[in-house]
Amino acid sequence: MSTNLRVHSWPCSYYLDPEKQWVPGKLVLTPHSLKFTVDKTEEVLVGLPLSSITEIRKESSLFIFSAITILEKDQTKHWFSSLQPSRNVVFNIIEHFWRELLLSQPDTAADITSHMTKGQELIGLMANSQKRMEDTAKDLQQQSEQLDSVLKGLEKMESDLDVADRLLTELETPSWWPFGSKFWKMPAEVKLKDGVSLDTCEALGKDGVVITVPAIVSQRTESHSKLGKFTVLVSGLEIYDSSSLLLHRFEKEDVDDIKVHSPYEVSIRQRFIGKPDVAYQLLSAKMPEVIPILEVQFSKKIELLEDALVLRNKVGASPAESSCSSRHAASTVKDCTTHRELPTGGQEGEQLQLQKNWPLLSEEEAQELTQILSKMKGLALDTEAELEHQDAALDGITVAVDRATLNVDKHNRRMRKLM
Repeated sequence: MSTNLRVHSWPCSYYLDPEKQWVPGKLVLTPHSLKFTVDKTEEVLVGLPLSSITEIRKESSLFIFSAITILEKDQTKHWFSSLQPSRNVVFNIIEHFWRELLLSQPDTAADITSHMTKGQELIGLMANSQKRMEDTAKDLQQQSEQLDSVLKGLEKMESDLDVADRLLTELETPSWWPFGSKFWKMPAEVKLKDGVSLDTCEALGKDGVVITVPAIVSQRTESHSKLGKFTVLVSGLEIYDSSSLLLHRFEKEDVDDIKVHSPYEVSIRQRFIGKPDVAYQLLSAKMPEVIPILEVQFSKKIELLEDALVLRNKVGASPAESSCSSRHAASTVKDCTTHRELPTGGQEGEQLQLQKNWPLLSEEEAQELTQILSKMKGLALDTEAELEHQDAALDGITVAVDRATLNVDKHNRRMRKLM
């Protein structure tokens, strides 16, 4: 497969340090490189392989509010801003392909970390994890405030419904009616308990899993994309978020069409009459391994668009590489997946040699790692407490919403009888 194949592109601005100005253009991602082209001249201003990247970060400065910075091995730093549709979407996609490339090519990872000690590498990884945990804790705190606000709103709604109940009771029992009961005989109403039985989805087991790959998941618009996983089963397709929570399950017979936009991007749709279709778009560096399986399972529903025809060209040129596609894949896909996951002896030897060449941790590095781990432990405990609080709040919201829905329906029936 051509390494120049475009995976995605985004309008953005690049900071040209010699001229101290921002240049508008387009950031283009291929499976193995990033490049920035200027809008007016179509000149390639920046071109760097993903293997030369040592760090990708979200940053801000005095001149811009949000940006993505990319650091190379030679300490060259690139700034990209005004990213569309959003910084988070672009960051997630670039980081996904960068990490997948490093994981699939141990030699590349070794080159990047060759100038760093084992302790420095661990400290860098732990510091990034700590930063992610801090950002997550802030988001959880904001989410908790929003849930508390929703609870207060529901409490006020419940109070208003109590007032409505008293007013309706007065209308149903005029002051001149001497018997103290309803003026009009109302049909008996069945009293429902607070705990309303809600429809629940059957727990789906993991039997029949063919392949699972990390993916960037988006629904409706690209700006709502998030990290997740895509699982192909014998009986259907499942899409999960980064917390392994099931976002949607497509039963095999419910899938209406699958469009392959590129070797790395597919969209899945289920049509409905009278309500919006359910559609998901999935982008993954591992998608070339999934598409041949989808072609076997959904041969009459899958469509390869123009940018994805390179897959069939590849299959025609290299029959040995397409052993997991075509009809033979139906019986050998699990064996192919298992074989793909087994590391070769050469790679194991290289990793062992790399571990032998790394120096041991120094005392300073061990102390710094201990401090980072202590902070992360505290953050994890705080996050656990916050999640328990939010679980309780969500349970309260669910009960309050069910109770409010029942009261509103009951009041509507009483008002219709009064009219």
